[in-house]
Amino acid sequence: MAASTLLKFVWLEVTGLCNEFCDHCYADSSPQGTHGAMGPADWTAVIDQLAGMGTVDVQFIGGEPTLHPHLSDLIEHAHGAGLGVEVFSNMTFIREPLWDTLKRCGAKLATSYYSDDAREHDEVTHLRGAHRKTRANVEKALSLGIPLRGGVVAVREGQRVNEAAQDLSSLGVREIGGDRMRAFGRASRGAAPTIGDLCGHCAHEKCAIGPDGDVWPCVLGRFLHIGNVRERPLSEIWGGPRMSEILADIRAAHGDGVQSCTPPQFLPMCGPCGPCVPSVQHCDPREAGVAAERTTIPTPA
Repeated sequence: MAASTLLKFVWLEVTGLCNEFCDHCYADSSPQGTHGAMGPADWTAVIDQLAGMGTVDVQFIGGEPTLHPHLSDLIEHAHGAGLGVEVFSNMTFIREPLWDTLKRCGAKLATSYYSDDAREHDEVTHLRGAHRKTRANVEKALSLGIPLRGGVVAVREGQRVNEAAQDLSSLGVREIGGDRMRAFGRASRGAAPTIGDLCGHCAHEKCAIGPDGDVWPCVLGRFLHIGNVRERPLSEIWGGPRMSEILADIRAAHGDGVQSCTPPQFLPMCGPCGPCVPSVQHCDPREAGVAAERTTIPTPA
């Protein structure tokens, strides 16, 4: 049954608005995006439902979640409900009150970082000054004692991904993962997404909720509509027949053993990663026997 596993982790995509316009954005976020149909009361109701379902952690994402006018309130509410909180941000737009909220609530931060070279990073994000702002706010987060991890996504040939990881490490970031560009959203170049393009971990103890209330098996699997939290309680959606259908389709595409090795709950997107984040090493069972030296982004000392 679909409800036989606990819903441990949920991505809360509170907005489709972003101040960057990355070519590879799986969510197709942009400066033209909106906060969607979900208002603050809708999100707090979802958070309360998650707490009642025994969910452990949530990650606020976007778009750029720091552009949502009620993000601090939502973080406070999730923290008060006993949920662990992480915010996945491009770290270019963090105002002082949000820093206070993050620190007070024990929230974590995560960010994408594309190069140690400012021009290359800014070319990926299509936002002038993005590298400078992100780097400065990484330093500020660490100085405030806010846990932060970085992800380096390879999106173009010759990109300085190793140097990007080394730069983050030099700033004091200890958890640095890597991934390749995924063929979803703008990165698909118009190709229709398929279940075979996913890793197979989707819907396993996790799901995502979008700005309009749509529930997906993960942030990349938004083409697989499970339900909408503005129409039905999340517990009914999680345990409903549509979830069972999607789980069956995922198993058919990837095999029964694909969920035997689960990535960390805080990955911005499910693996298999190339390379995997250091704490996982191999999140795809089919790659479990591959030697560790295939990793191309160094693990910080």
